[in-house]
Amino acid sequence: MGYIDVAGVSFTLPDGRPLLDEVSFRVGEGRTTALIGANGAGKTTLLRMIRDEVVPDSGVVSVGGGLGVMDQFVGHSRPGQTVHDLLVAVAPDRVRGASRELDASEIAIIERDDTDTQLRYATAIADYADAGGYEHETVWDACTTAALGIPFERARFRDLESLSGGEQKRLALEALLRGPDEVLLLDEPDNYLDVPGKRWLEEQLRATPKTVLLVSHDRELLARAAERIVTLEVGAAGSSAWVHGGGFASYHQAREDRMARLDELRRRWDEEHAKLRNLVATLRVKAANSDDFASRYRAAQTRLRRFEEVGPPEERPREQHLTLRLRGSRTGKRAVVVEGLELTGLMRPFDLEVWFGDRVAVLGSNGSGKSHFLRLLAGGGSDPDALLGHVTAVGATLEPVAHAGRAVLGARVVPGWFAQTHRHPEFTGRTLLEILHRGDAERPGMPRDAASSALDRYGLVAQAEQPFESLSGGQQARLQILLLELSGVTLLLLDEPTDNLDLVSAEALEDALARFEGTVLAVTHDRWFARSFDRFLVFGADGRVYESNEPVWDEARVARAR
Repeated sequence: MGYIDVAGVSFTLPDGRPLLDEVSFRVGEGRTTALIGANGAGKTTLLRMIRDEVVPDSGVVSVGGGLGVMDQFVGHSRPGQTVHDLLVAVAPDRVRGASRELDASEIAIIERDDTDTQLRYATAIADYADAGGYEHETVWDACTTAALGIPFERARFRDLESLSGGEQKRLALEALLRGPDEVLLLDEPDNYLDVPGKRWLEEQLRATPKTVLLVSHDRELLARAAERIVTLEVGAAGSSAWVHGGGFASYHQAREDRMARLDELRRRWDEEHAKLRNLVATLRVKAANSDDFASRYRAAQTRLRRFEEVGPPEERPREQHLTLRLRGSRTGKRAVVVEGLELTGLMRPFDLEVWFGDRVAVLGSNGSGKSHFLRLLAGGGSDPDALLGHVTAVGATLEPVAHAGRAVLGARVVPGWFAQTHRHPEFTGRTLLEILHRGDAERPGMPRDAASSALDRYGLVAQAEQPFESLSGGQQARLQILLLELSGVTLLLLDEPTDNLDLVSAEALEDALARFEGTVLAVTHDRWFARSFDRFLVFGADGRVYESNEPVWDEARVARAR
């Protein structure tokens, strides 16, 4: 029987800040529960407690059944990793340990073929067989066939970096859902998946008999797959948990009702508190003038003391208030002109004109060339030297994009790139305050007080002295958007910007883009986010690139309609 029970868990960060405060909830057998909350509220830390990697200061976490885990950044492969390495990483504990020992013993016998290494290798083979490794390879075969279209023996040594982020996520999900573990922890499982992949995941979560706790900010996925929602609500003493027993469809109304109820309870408490204090003050004056009021005065004091000892009702959770000021400025009428552009091996030649002020959602399946297209524009298009002095790429190191044809940026167009993977080696080891204060080649530094103010607007002031790599995925995304704001860009090139943003941050980004004086091209698989755009550029699975009047998630349906 699979279950997760979190009872009264509290945790304080190494710097003394409280992160979790008496968090309690239960995920019952066969239920799919979503864990949501503000970026940095402690969701990933709580998942690490459930998988026994972090010990709570107080409280108990218990898990019934085998535990399978998907990390938030499963798609961030290290150089040299293979498909086999990824599948081993999400395999059951015994298989994972036996497989890694088998790999290590194979390397050892190659380096030194003697009796000891031969014995170690023979033992590793036996242990791998006893752990069910060879039987589990039939599961891996089904996974690679479903996710990549090839059997395990052909896929096992394939370089993991040759797969898109979505393919890596799909492969790991296939392994976990097909595996024997009764309980699954999925941290942002929908990130990097295209919409068909998201729909597949929704169907699997509805059908699986496994107990699932997932962290996600995809509003469509929450609405379609989650049976219950646990919200980590940030408070002064750390985040506490509120459990909504229904799905996402009723979540917002239930949350508004909860806030109204907390406000009413606090209002009543404040009124009663004021009445008791006034009564004590009145009786104190009367008792000073007449002994007849002395006993009533003492009784009122006792009543007030007991009332204050019990304390006020539950405090209303602190709301996030984010102020994103993506300003932009006027550019030429034509922001982007594409003529016969073909990204080598990815799509057929296509033409496109993007006008100043357009909001273009770039849609399509994983691996169709969307991110390459944005990266080409971020580097200044097909002729960046012609715009020398007007091009500033913000976001990450730009690698050349092989192409034919032309992609030209208009006058005064300054592109800013939001990188999907958040890989920023230039920020490693640097605090947020240092990044803003010192600046870089594309962005001047700023005074520390101004940097703190900017971080505060983005809900990051509490993380000002933290190194970039220690932030949650959503906090890294917010910082990257802040850097775009500070760099004066006029063309926003956003690659999956809402993937790691919490609900409040995603809505704040949508509002900021609506006010942005400039042009926006955004690659997205976020169906909710896509509805805020007015043009849709579709990268088809057959290599065609075309415009649509509405979001296209199912190309087969569109083909039939034509």
